[in-house]
Amino acid sequence: MRLNDKVAIVTGSGRGLGRAYAEALGAAGAAVVVNDIDADVAKETVEAITGAGGRAVAEVCAVGSTESADALVQRAVSEFGRLDVMCTNAGALRDRTLAKVTDEEFDLVVDSHVRGTFTCGRAAVRQFREQGGGGRLILVGSPAGQYGSFGQTAYAASKAAIISMVRVWSIETAKLGVTVNAIVPTALTRMAATIPSLTEVVAAVEAGGPVPADLRRRGIGKVEDVAPLVVYLASDASADVTGQYIGFGGDRFAIWAHPKEAFVTHRDGGWSADQLAADFPGFAEHLQSHLPPPK
Repeated sequence: MRLNDKVAIVTGSGRGLGRAYAEALGAAGAAVVVNDIDADVAKETVEAITGAGGRAVAEVCAVGSTESADALVQRAVSEFGRLDVMCTNAGALRDRTLAKVTDEEFDLVVDSHVRGTFTCGRAAVRQFREQGGGGRLILVGSPAGQYGSFGQTAYAASKAAIISMVRVWSIETAKLGVTVNAIVPTALTRMAATIPSLTEVVAAVEAGGPVPADLRRRGIGKVEDVAPLVVYLASDASADVTGQYIGFGGDRFAIWAHPKEAFVTHRDGGWSADQLAADFPGFAEHLQSHLPPPK
């Protein structure tokens, strides 16, 4: 699949999944604005793309502010003449339970994920509109945004917010011919290496070993395994795909359902607290588990 003449921005693309997305877009022919807060790793990604015959430049900044988002879009336009794809991958993580997370840690995570996605998405759509329409917003979610994750108040809340952005923006931008989707990547990243059951696997894969087949079947592979979905969503072939939340990794592909009510009933005149107490045992079979599904 070719993306010749497309111009893409990938935030947080100095390492890991973001770098895999940027390199895959570059290999497919897109010009790429690489973004990271670390100038050295951003330069490495640019050199990997240009060394393979692609086009790329680095824009070093932390996402979140309007100024950073506007600078990214302006860099794409000044270097390559336009913008076609915005992939909002950047985001921070702080592993803290509710009682221990600080205001500063919460704000850092929410700023990078929620505000960073918002400001970059807004700047991109304004540019798409100025160009006459069309364009791709590829947001990045997480299973934590659907199920929750112990110690991840800010991160899980941020990823859940991104789901809502996909649904709202896909409606708002449809008349411009813009598609808005979120990917839910699962891969053996540096973050995965902090999970005790995966620490040795990550080390073995980084040393050149294969990903075990059972992990791949469960959707856990290398970061490069996720990149084809980004290339597809950036392409003209995905013009009719919007408002979706797509899980991808290893050998697994999944489309997430939109939320719906699990149980509905009625009582003429409504309920008092005592009536709820009397009726609730009959509703109990419909209660949803507060635990994520087993992996």
